[in-house]
Amino acid sequence: MKKLIIAAFALLPFTSSFAQDDVYPAKEYKGLLFIKNGIVHVGNGQVLENATIKISNGKIEQIGTNLPIPVDDVKVFDATGKHVYPGLILANSNLGLVEVNSVRASSDAEEIGDYNAGIRSIVAYNTDSKVINTLKQTGVLLANVVPQGGIISGTSSIVQLDAWNWEDAAYVMDNAVHYNMPDLFARPSRFGGFGPQAPQGDPVKQGLEEIEQTKAFLKEARAYALSADRKETNLKFEALKGLFDKSKKFFVHADIVKQMLMAINFKKELGLDVVIVGGSESFQIAELLKQNDIPVIVNQMHSLPTMTEDAVDLPYKLPALLQQAGVLYAINDEDGQHRGKNLPFNAGTAAAYGLTKEQALQAITLNAAKILGIANKTGSIEVGKDANIVISTGDILDMRSNNITHAFIQGRHLDLTDKHKQLYDRYKYKYDIK
Repeated sequence: MKKLIIAAFALLPFTSSFAQDDVYPAKEYKGLLFIKNGIVHVGNGQVLENATIKISNGKIEQIGTNLPIPVDDVKVFDATGKHVYPGLILANSNLGLVEVNSVRASSDAEEIGDYNAGIRSIVAYNTDSKVINTLKQTGVLLANVVPQGGIISGTSSIVQLDAWNWEDAAYVMDNAVHYNMPDLFARPSRFGGFGPQAPQGDPVKQGLEEIEQTKAFLKEARAYALSADRKETNLKFEALKGLFDKSKKFFVHADIVKQMLMAINFKKELGLDVVIVGGSESFQIAELLKQNDIPVIVNQMHSLPTMTEDAVDLPYKLPALLQQAGVLYAINDEDGQHRGKNLPFNAGTAAAYGLTKEQALQAITLNAAKILGIANKTGSIEVGKDANIVISTGDILDMRSNNITHAFIQGRHLDLTDKHKQLYDRYKYKYDIK
């Protein structure tokens, strides 16, 4: 096969007559692939100028300048003047489980009951969701798909965003168990303390009782996991066995200090590998989190503070505060409207409020991979890792210049057509706009 050179990524566009159903997942690519002369942002803080990446059978084999490129049987993409990044990682999402938030029939994220340890998000993941392709437009290639509801919601799985079905999409299955910490403070009612949302009883006392019940449940699960002569199979306890051999992490969804102190207690008392999801007040106990090796997923930065007395720009500054304290953290985008598409721009906001650009990038790539337990496979452009890579003509963290021209998952060159582009082309045609 002749050497294929796509100069400056000037590929022919996919026809605008395609329906969303005709945006096919990329086929596996066997052989050598080169991305040459790009500005490579490794994901670990390093930036390599005029660098070439050699990819073999979906894995990064070599990175450097002036790498020799064979004449035949290779694909070569010229990234001169462009920025090359690791694929971005959405660390906490209901992607593929919810299509339209306001349409109940399109939601399959929540199960009835309190202790749903046996629920697996991966089997409900819908690869035909029209939302998925829109995320690739801003560089998001991987997502941790999380069940919702109840006290213990179930197990999440990490998916890659270019697949025919959930089996193809699965990147790492059943990586974490998710626990929703009770509020531990009284939320005001919309009706001034009266009406259907008025608090019933002491919420702190009720929350502490629920926590003790959850501990008892987990202690039973631990005893079950350690028992060698079980006579009966308990499916809920079977799903939790990975917590006690550390093959699964325990994601605690918590925001305020009281909740996070309880999460630290879970780690100490039960020996769990704890991750805080939310952590809007985590800066107040950053030293404790660091001492106990507990990372934080900052769930949504473009929001108001949790507490009314906090500074209005606290959510923007939170990643920088955690960075200064030495806490491992990742930036996320949980907003129900843009569904993860603003992930790089959340990181861009953090860069405007104290982080460097490379620290902000690391918060949505390598840091997220470390927290999810996949840093050996992805999260940075390093030898031996999967070739999960995106190329942008400008700064990926800047909404004005983020322009993803090409994306690769495990070396497969993706079709970046999505419903937004199709509708744009459709109405340009309708109104004869050139």
